[in-house]
Amino acid sequence: MRHGLAHRKLNRTSSHRKAMFANMAASLITHEQIVTTLPKAKEMKPIMDKLVSLAKKGDLASRRRAIAQIRDKAAVKKLFEVMGERYSERHGGYTRVLKAGFRYGDNAPMAVIELVDRDPEARGAPDRARLQALEAEDAT
Repeated sequence: MRHGLAHRKLNRTSSHRKAMFANMAASLITHEQIVTTLPKAKEMKPIMDKLVSLAKKGDLASRRRAIAQIRDKAAVKKLFEVMGERYSERHGGYTRVLKAGFRYGDNAPMAVIELVDRDPEARGAPDRARLQALEAEDAT
């Protein structure tokens, strides 16, 4: 019998899985689109949808639950201030998983997980800002 076997283990310990999904959620909130393997993306979708639902609620208890799960205060701030308002009229389905072929090294199935109605400028924005700051510093 297979009682209570709800999610994929992904060949990781439970603490590793929890940390990995926290990091993936923070990256997805920051960049609004990430590339990962298909099984990880499929497991990430309900986690991210629940975080956006917390952001839509917007109260202090929801914010604390999100911080406990993601462990990145800047990502939680963006989640509650930007995405909570963006998806206020939407009833679920905040993320989509698109298949993206196979990885060259090990032929693993790859996927893109992205937020629906995402901001295309958000992808790579922190890296661009960091590089511009370095270039401005070098110019002086």
